[in-house]
Amino acid sequence: CGPVTMFEKLRHLWSHLPVQTVADKVRRFFFYYSINRHKMTVITPSYHAENYSPDDNRFDLRQFLYNARWPRQFATIARRVKELAASEKKSKI
Repeated sequence: CGPVTMFEKLRHLWSHLPVQTVADKVRRFFFYYSINRHKMTVITPSYHAENYSPDDNRFDLRQFLYNARWPRQFATIARRVKELAASEKKSKI
């Protein structure tokens, strides 16, 4: 699930909010997620000093470095917002 998919899903779930607001919230979430994701991969040495560890992040193969600008995805969201605004305007006429 990426920014565009999340935007499309939340657009329906948050139908009480304007589409532009949903787009802004999705952009903000993914910006902060991408600049802070690398922090989730670091575990303090004291945690690794334990003999028993149910999760030592060995098998976490998720990407941890992201481009925080998400240029293609955010451009797609902006295009969808324009399309939805145009279709909404057309349906009101």
